[in-house]
Order: sequence, then C-alpha cells, then structure tokens
Amino acid sequence: MITPVGILAVNASAFVMVHLQAFRIGIAACALVSGLVLNGLTAWWLLRLASRNAPPLFREYRMWAVGGAMVLVLLTAGAGGYLTYLGLRDPRRLPDALSVIVATFMLALPLAVSIAARRVAGIGGIIPVEEPPGKERSPRRNRGGFP
Repeated sequence: MITPVGILAVNASAFVMVHLQAFRIGIAACALVSGLVLNGLTAWWLLRLASRNAPPLFREYRMWAVGGAMVLVLLTAGAGGYLTYLGLRDPRRLPDALSVIVATFMLALPLAVSIAARRVAGIGGIIPVEEPPGKERSPRRNRGGFP
C-alpha cells in the first residue's frame, strides 16, 4: 500500500518540478488562502476572547480592534503568499531556504499566538488538563449566540 502511494507522490512531484512556473502561482495562491484562514481564525478567536474578558474596553475600541486584526491578517497572509511565490523562482534551487522559513513561520505564527493568548487568559495550553479536586472551573454561561 505504501509503495504505490510513494510512487505516485514521486511522479506527481516530478511533474510539478518540470512545470514549476505554471504551478508557482497556484502554490502561492494556496499559501495566501492558507494564511488568510489560519490567521483569520486565530484573529477571530482573539477578538472573541477580548470581548469576553474586557467587554467595556472591547465595546469602546471594537472598530479599531477588528480593523487592526484585518490589516494584520491581510499583511501576514499576503507576505506569505508573495514570499512563497518568490521562493519558487528556480527549480534547481529547491528546497529553497526562503520557502521553508516562510512556510514554518506561517504555520507557527497562529499556533504561537493561540498558545500565548490561552496562557494570558488563564485557559492553559493547547491540551486541556484535569483540574485538581476542589479547583474545578465553573461552566461559563452562554452570552449571545455563540456556545
């Protein structure tokens, strides 16, 4: 089962390498969309967290917070797509250090921001852990339309 999948993957990779100039725009577009989705979901989660933890402050600066989040998401996703496009210039230089660094950064940024925000909010890390007896958190009430 593994060998036929490996053969298909190698042949697909060779086809992409031969036609890299044609695939370059599509790969950069996928990097842009991926950045928009990953960073957008992280920004949306951070805005929800801010609205729950600091409602008066969030209400007052809501437009600034949403606008800043949009600009940040668009800039990081656009930069990721553009740098991916630049990194795929020459098939002889692949794997390109620029492409690897950009891809790593695009994956690590939303993850690092989410972990840091969870720590600041007192939620903990990514993996939920059981609270010691007597320290359980009370369930949150549903405010608004979000569960």
